Amino acid sequence: MKKIQIIGVGLIGGSFAKDLRILFPKAEIMGIDSNPGHIKEAIALGVIDNEGSITALQDADVVVLTIPVDVATQVLPEVLGNIGADTIVLDMGSTKAAICASVATHPKRRNFMACHPIAGTEFSGPSAAIEGLYTGKTNIICEVEKTAFKLQEKALEIFKKLDMRIRYMEPQAHDRHIAYMSHLSHISAFMLGKTVIDKEKNERDIFDMAGSGFESTVRLAKSNPVTWTSIFAQNKENILETLEEYIANLEHFKGLMESDNFEGVFQEMQDTNHIKEILKGIN
Repeated sequence: MKKIQIIGVGLIGGSFAKDLRILFPKAEIMGIDSNPGHIKEAIALGVIDNEGSITALQDADVVVLTIPVDVATQVLPEVLGNIGADTIVLDMGSTKAAICASVATHPKRRNFMACHPIAGTEFSGPSAAIEGLYTGKTNIICEVEKTAFKLQEKALEIFKKLDMRIRYMEPQAHDRHIAYMSHLSHISAFMLGKTVIDKEKNERDIFDMAGSGFESTVRLAKSNPVTWTSIFAQNKENILETLEEYIANLEHFKGLMESDNFEGVFQEMQDTNHIKEILKGIN
């Protein structure tokens, strides 16, 4: 591995760059970002070595896209048009159907692997990048059969060295499932934070009473709105379906409270405690 290009040098791209530097200490890591300040910061922090260019990808071994998903559908075809025959292009976006569709007929489609590593924090920018973010995490790969086998091997070897768990899934199935497992969680956090902020206008003491439970629940509300607006827009139909079900559950719980049916409230919570068994062993 001699040259790596990271497009988007924030949390996801920067963390991947840090891990790749450990795996391939002799490789030159280049960064591309729409924010010039991010490039300067990433170089200063040692996340990347130099600034790269989308028009100079021919000699890259690996190109990694970690940019908002709506931008990725525009940039990915251009990236594929500028790479060499042996370059593998990885996309790490949180939605997959639209991104895969954007290059479905591209002449270099076989140089592309659609990925979604289930990893991240609520922080953003180059300074948020951390080593080991991907260690032990699940990486969902879509349409793997459309990637050239020798390039699959190159990418999978990287993921193996990072100790990532690999799961294969079709793009539409991925987007449907991730709407429940990730996108709904972020909406819930944002709206809980909004509810408290709106109330805080009248009750100044509310944040003094906020404990660790509140902090952990709204942690995701610190996430980058640019990133998440593009995700919500691209996965709109699946997210709307999850919201309808979530709102129905909230209305049901509210109804139990209104009717003083606390036996029903208890039963709902006890039934949901099963989530502990489902999530046992994760991280």
